[in-house]
Amino acid sequence: MALSDQLKNDVQSTINQQWNIRRGQKVPSTSDVALTGGAVELDATFLYADLASSSKMAKELDRRVAAKILKSFLAASARLVRHNGGNIVSFDGDRILGVFYGNHKNTSAAKCALQIKYAVEEIIKPRFETKYQGVRDASFSIAHGVGIDTGTVLAVRAGARGNNDLIWIGRAPNLAAKLSDLRDAPYSSFITASVYNVMHESSKYSGRTKKRMWERLDWEFLGQNIHIYRSSWQWEP
Repeated sequence: MALSDQLKNDVQSTINQQWNIRRGQKVPSTSDVALTGGAVELDATFLYADLASSSKMAKELDRRVAAKILKSFLAASARLVRHNGGNIVSFDGDRILGVFYGNHKNTSAAKCALQIKYAVEEIIKPRFETKYQGVRDASFSIAHGVGIDTGTVLAVRAGARGNNDLIWIGRAPNLAAKLSDLRDAPYSSFITASVYNVMHESSKYSGRTKKRMWERLDWEFLGQNIHIYRSSWQWEP
């Protein structure tokens, strides 16, 4: 069979599939979802952490140094997502996607965002600037963005047999990714009102001074005005 005919068969087979959707009690792994027609509906909070200026890093820095910065950022973000009860579901170039589930998912995700800010500002950035003159002299500074949204999503297993992974269908992962792209220093953590409104006060106000750590602003997404919150605060893990 010609490859074009195989592609036609694949598309038609997907069109003809009947969904077998079940409610999820946890963040599913790839093996938990059937490749043919399987789907898991889940209420979850999505955190995207994105390293800024990765293209400039590749252009201006020694590739080995750029790789070390990227590895450090992804490793720190992954460790903090897990530390706060989240699951790592994908790495995508210079960004990481974490999923939080359960009663405290929004509080935990917001806290994680502020801890990633601490890791970048107090550990990664100063140590690389101290070690490498090229980093100190670069036209950019090591920076990042974190976006968080929450909602009901559909986890679907996509790809070819033997080479597939979960994809997440719904507003939350898409909006979290868009928010992680915002560049508005010193603000690096962006969450939706859907996240903020149900967070515990421990992730809204600083522990000692009880100052508000987030400020509200209006933002447009897919032609709609929505409320989001941004923070310049950091939280030592």
